[in-house]
Amino acid sequence: MTARLSKKTKVLNLLSKGNNVAWATLRERFDLVSPRAMVDTLRSEGHVIYANTVGGKTFYRLGVPSAAIIQAGIDAVLGTDQAYA
Repeated sequence: MTARLSKKTKVLNLLSKGNNVAWATLRERFDLVSPRAMVDTLRSEGHVIYANTVGGKTFYRLGVPSAAIIQAGIDAVLGTDQAYA
C-alpha cells in the first residue's frame, strides 16, 4: 500500500513545476475551500509564492526570494546591524 500525498504536498508539487497556477485551478483540482489559506500556509513554511492578478483572476507562482526579501528576514530576526551584500 502506498502512502497518499497531502493536499499541501500536491499543491507544492504543482507550483514546483514553475508554471502559473490559477486560484480556480487550486480550488477545483484539490477541493480547497480557500486556496489563499493554503498559499499562506506554504508561505509561513518559508516558500516564496508570488500572487499575480491578470484580468481579475489570481495566479500563483513559486519563486526565488530576492535579496531585499532575504535582507528583510535577516533584519526581522537578527536586527538591522547585520550586513548582507
